[in-house]
Amino acid sequence: MFFKSKNPETPPSSEALPGRKEAISTAEKHFVLNVPLKGPHPQGAAFAMFGLGCFWGAEKTFWQLPGVLNSAVGYAAGATNNPTYQEVCSGQSGHNEVVQVVFDPAIIEYQTLLKAFFEAHNPTQGMRQGNDRGTQYRSGIYTYSDEQQQQASALRETYQISLANAGFEAITTEIIKAPTFYFAEDYHQQYLAKNPNGYCGLGGTGICCD
Repeated sequence: MFFKSKNPETPPSSEALPGRKEAISTAEKHFVLNVPLKGPHPQGAAFAMFGLGCFWGAEKTFWQLPGVLNSAVGYAAGATNNPTYQEVCSGQSGHNEVVQVVFDPAIIEYQTLLKAFFEAHNPTQGMRQGNDRGTQYRSGIYTYSDEQQQQASALRETYQISLANAGFEAITTEIIKAPTFYFAEDYHQQYLAKNPNGYCGLGGTGICCD
C-alpha cells in the first residue's frame, strides 16, 4: 500500500484510511504480568488510557506501578477502523499511539497514574515527543468517566503553572472521552520486556507536582 508523507495535523474522517472490519491479531497474554491481555479483568478493576509518545516506553512506565493489573499498547483517537502500525505511522489514520491501563483503584489512585503520565514525558511539544515526530506521538489523556475528566483537567492546570514557571511552553495534552481502543500487533506488546535494550523514546521535563 502507498502511504502519503506525514501530515502535521490529524486528517478529517473523510480523508482517513478506511482500515478493515476485522481486528488485527495480537498477543494472548501479557508478557510480564502473565494475564490475558484482553481480559477478563478482576471485578472492580478500572481503566485508564494515555498517549505520551512512543508506546514502547510509555507502557513500561505503567506496568511497573503497584496496583496496575494489566496494560496493552494500541491505537486510539483516530478515524481508521482496526488500523495497522504502518497505517498509523503514515499519519493518515489520525490515531495516537496509546497505552490502555487496567488498575485496582483500591491499591493505586487514578491521580497517581496521571502524575506518572505527566512526569514521564514532555507534554508541551505538540505533534511530537523528542525526536519522534508525527500525529501518533501527541500527548493525550482519554478518560472513562466524568471524574477522570475532572481530575485530568485539574492536574493539567497544576502542571501548566509549574512548567510555565520553569520556562516551558503551554501544555498541548488533549483530554477527551476514551475513544475505541485498537490493540496493536503482538510484537509491540510489552516491547521493552522482550527487548531490554530497545528504544524507549521518552524524556520527562523533570517537573514533579506533589
